[in-house]
Amino acid sequence: MTTAERATGDAARAWVEFVDPDNSNQVLRCDLTWLTSRWTCIFGHGCPGVYASRPDDGCCTHGAYFSDQDDERRVREFASLLDEETWQLRAEGLRHGVVETDEDDERKTRVVDGACIFHNRPGFAGGSGCALHKYALAQGMHPLETKPDVCWQLPIRRAYREVERADGSTYLEITITEYQQRDWGSGGHDMDWYCTSAASAHVGVEPVYRSNEAELRELIGDAAYDELARHCKAFLDAQLPLLVHPATAEAGG
Repeated sequence: MTTAERATGDAARAWVEFVDPDNSNQVLRCDLTWLTSRWTCIFGHGCPGVYASRPDDGCCTHGAYFSDQDDERRVREFASLLDEETWQLRAEGLRHGVVETDEDDERKTRVVDGACIFHNRPGFAGGSGCALHKYALAQGMHPLETKPDVCWQLPIRRAYREVERADGSTYLEITITEYQQRDWGSGGHDMDWYCTSAASAHVGVEPVYRSNEAELRELIGDAAYDELARHCKAFLDAQLPLLVHPATAEAGG
């Protein structure tokens, strides 16, 4: 693990706060250091997987936890549209279902032979990777329309906090930052590699706020995204090297 990988979570960062243009009782708190970094998903382009024992899984080893019933229902509906040329484990999914419940009664996509049931393995004629992702692209859709919420949101992290002002009034604070390895809790310590802190994944052509524009618009709304993009551009134009994401700096971005 490099110095950048160890220090990413504790490095100096720049943040911006602004009132949600669509809701005066919400404040967006956004991590400019992360959003202007050059992180990009490198699955299929050098991603070693989060576990050394399963390098071809990417981050699909444990399956995907559903955010709510609507999320599960949507994934089930799109699963029914997948054919055998798109989905390697279609027969297994039709026979035994695509959802399972863990020991804490949390619902998630099934794990079959060590990885998510929607994960096409290397050697599959239709190509490796998420079947729901491939279906979306083939249909001219964005993958956020077909995949579980957690899959298209990561590694962007959205968190909520109710803040009380000195006068007793409150507002909702919405934080937008990166999902770091430590944010997975104790299970994060078991991961052998994690992309947001790895220089090998900070090789994107565009900064995160541009490459993940669709995801950010879905998470915070169009008006808030436009305001965020304005702040990100101003931050990049200021060229403050001490506040560049450590992994992006290591990658030479």
